[in-house]
Amino acid sequence: MNAADEQQMSPYDRIGGAPAVTEAVERFYKRLLADDELSGFFSGSDMPQLKRHQVALISQVLDGPKSYAGRELAEAHRSMDISVGQYKAVGAHLTAVLEELDVPQDIIDTVNEVLASVAPDVIGADD
Repeated sequence: MNAADEQQMSPYDRIGGAPAVTEAVERFYKRLLADDELSGFFSGSDMPQLKRHQVALISQVLDGPKSYAGRELAEAHRSMDISVGQYKAVGAHLTAVLEELDVPQDIIDTVNEVLASVAPDVIGADD
């Protein structure tokens, strides 16, 4: 595949579609659950359901299937009191996973732009 063909593909297809997104989500939650500052947010969570929602959400962000049917981000995170620092740490974990998986930088940049755009819907506490 040449560069022109790659640019015509969606970011979702460029990184490998569903298997790649699923692997990214698995690694992402492994990192989050190992992070002492963030793991408490997931106690009592239905992790298989949360991972399914995350796969659907990331797929949609990457111009893949539009199957995310979870709650709006603001509603889902309203009572969690997530600080700016915690939100940035989550974003850093996601970026690190994407880099581990050799996702092209332009796609990582797009994901980071989306993270920045939705931050006000997720952050609910001061640092």
